[in-house]
Amino acid sequence: MAEEYHIPVLFDQCIEGLKIKEGGIYVDVTFGGGGHSRGIISKLGEKGKLFAFDQDKDAIENSIDDERFTLINMNFKHIKNYLRLHGVKKVDGILADLGVSSHQFDVAERGFSTRFDGRLDMRMNQSAPLSAFEVVNEYELEDLTRILRDYGELKNAWKVANKIVDSREENTIVTNDDLKALTLSLAPRNRENRFFAQLFQAIRIEVNQEMEVLKSFLEASNEVLNPDGRLVVMSYHSLEDRLVKRYMKTGLFHGEPEKDFYGNIDVPFKVITRKVIIPNEEEIARNSRARSAKLRIATKL
Repeated sequence: MAEEYHIPVLFDQCIEGLKIKEGGIYVDVTFGGGGHSRGIISKLGEKGKLFAFDQDKDAIENSIDDERFTLINMNFKHIKNYLRLHGVKKVDGILADLGVSSHQFDVAERGFSTRFDGRLDMRMNQSAPLSAFEVVNEYELEDLTRILRDYGELKNAWKVANKIVDSREENTIVTNDDLKALTLSLAPRNRENRFFAQLFQAIRIEVNQEMEVLKSFLEASNEVLNPDGRLVVMSYHSLEDRLVKRYMKTGLFHGEPEKDFYGNIDVPFKVITRKVIIPNEEEIARNSRARSAKLRIATKL
């Protein structure tokens, strides 16, 4: 079940990047099928602890029966508060495998995939009030344009948003195929799949507030990591990767860190991966969804 749910990407590199020590406390904030979590547990020793987060109720079925393991059914932006509820203030390593799981992509009714038809949904938390249906059918033209431009990086964002707004005045846009059909004429020739991937990505990021969640998580990680603790983050699109890279380097999302009288800057992390880690051809051949993965590792100063 767990392997079918999600094949862990860059498994060895993630586990090695955490630099796991026996008896340490670690967090996997994107549990999914539990592949990475099982790897962490195998190196914890008898007294180690692993806390995992996942807001998707489907993932909870993959929980691990081990007294060293605790699965928290919450969004990982709440990492600091929920660790404290379990009596934990500091941890030795945090792993985040961002993005959508294989299971979420493969279940048509979840609405994540451009390959299947299903009702517009895209919620990672299935009890959340906002779905892709509301974004597509209720957002104003200006907001839709911003989302498609900023989150999908669509060059013709206004045209696509305008087409959606005009179309929904005649008929409600209910399914993935409805959305694809009405925007097909705006897709660049021979790049239709890429266009739809960007369109769906933009809406999904808005539905799940993924960029805001990532920012909250990175700031919380800075607070809960012990000195020399490891932060291991794997992203799947440039928006996430740029944010992770910048925060690991500067501790900021905007601007530059201030220098002291001697010209030194105070930053929270030391970047371990000077060059981003990506899957090799063998892993991509085995798991095509690994193709866009980018892994960055930093240690808490």
